[in-house]
Amino acid sequence: MTRAVGRPAAEAVAAGPPASAPPPAPAPTSAAARTGTAVVTPVATSGPPSGPGRDRAVTVGIATAMVAKGIGLAAPLVITPACFRYLGDQRYGLWMAITALTGMAWFADLGLGNGLLTRLGQLADDPRQQAREISGAFATLGVVAVLLLAALAVVTPVVPWVDLFAVRDPAVAAQTTTMVLICFGAFAVNIPLSVIQRIQYARGQMVQSNAWQSAGALAALAVVLVAIAADWGPLVVVGGAVLAVPVTNLLNTVTYFWSADPAGRPGPRLVHRATVVGLLRLGLQFFALTTMSSIALNVDNPLVANVLGLTVAAHYAVVGKLFGVLWIFVGLVGMTVWPVNGAALARGEVAWVRRNTRRMMVLYGVIVGAVGLLLVGYGHRLIELWVGQVDRSTIRLPVLVGLAGWSLLVAVTSPLILVQNSIGLLRPQFVGWASFLVLATGLKVWGLRQFGLAGLPAAACAAYLLTMVPAALVGYRRALTRCGPS
Repeated sequence: MTRAVGRPAAEAVAAGPPASAPPPAPAPTSAAARTGTAVVTPVATSGPPSGPGRDRAVTVGIATAMVAKGIGLAAPLVITPACFRYLGDQRYGLWMAITALTGMAWFADLGLGNGLLTRLGQLADDPRQQAREISGAFATLGVVAVLLLAALAVVTPVVPWVDLFAVRDPAVAAQTTTMVLICFGAFAVNIPLSVIQRIQYARGQMVQSNAWQSAGALAALAVVLVAIAADWGPLVVVGGAVLAVPVTNLLNTVTYFWSADPAGRPGPRLVHRATVVGLLRLGLQFFALTTMSSIALNVDNPLVANVLGLTVAAHYAVVGKLFGVLWIFVGLVGMTVWPVNGAALARGEVAWVRRNTRRMMVLYGVIVGAVGLLLVGYGHRLIELWVGQVDRSTIRLPVLVGLAGWSLLVAVTSPLILVQNSIGLLRPQFVGWASFLVLATGLKVWGLRQFGLAGLPAAACAAYLLTMVPAALVGYRRALTRCGPS
């Protein structure tokens, strides 16, 4: 997603969409594009391969995505000590505070990136039609980026950034406004540039996309270390870290379309109002559903702080980050399978989608279940090695067991949701997440008061079983039925 640009060394470049995120429908000239519904007909499509090569493509895509994500996570670990020493605690803290603000603007692409991922997966084998969708996405997100840059130019001089971030060092205060402009400017510019990653994934070119993402992380690493070694100044170090990703995406975009068939290249003349409106409408639905699911999945820490206090909430947040490793795996696999499902359903290959979904559920169950068991058995020791002493009376074994069970439950239902995402089937997920949000919040408060911290994941599991699991099953069956018999 586009929200990671402000982070040092592009630590989230390879992050894929949430497994629960929904997207749109087929071509702009189809009934689906005119009505906003996802009607899928068994037609030949370009994009991810079919036949025997498809399973291999998925496997290779997952493997390269894991490598790219590993590089993206390792790069910040390598440069953080050097950046901290070179920038100093105040300047480094300022950078991280600004980064946190850009991270809150994850919604800036309005859901269009993942919406395009689904549209391209469902398009017929018509390069011109694909080019219209891509042109519409670039144009819309380009306007968003320009508006954000204009707002940044207007707002930055009048906002008291020094007071807002409580900067005390005069030298750091003098650079605060410039650092804000660099970080937020890079974030805005990357919004349209990051579309290339979705295009490559939708067309089955996962290896190329993952290679470019790895290159972005390595470029940031190299620029930062060279800038520090050459003593080019703090602003150059920060600028190199946050601009490496958009520059890499720009190079990827130019290289990709320069070598592409001219008939499939985007351009201003291919931007049509109907296409943009359809993509924007579906993207906003995508955005709404992602927002709802994000709230439902991230309300835990505020509830713990309110019921049990900030100290307990701090311990729970650390444990949550430990189990967050499982979510990285789920997200990466989902990003790879999403467009492949869409292309298969567009061809009417329902039997393959059903078979692949079962395989993915087993894969998720085995890997997430095994890692979850390891975290239950060695979680306390890992936390102590990572952050120091953990209060075992607060983070008891039932808490770890509950978090492992919750991670497994969400993981094994994700393949069912991915099938719905691939054709833009949103309604079952809206119902499921809305019901989960209401029921889970009440159950979590009750569980925290009755059973302490262990009541939280147990309540989440119970609410998910009663709401999202039925919604996922109903939506999955409806998606397969809509796409034709196997």
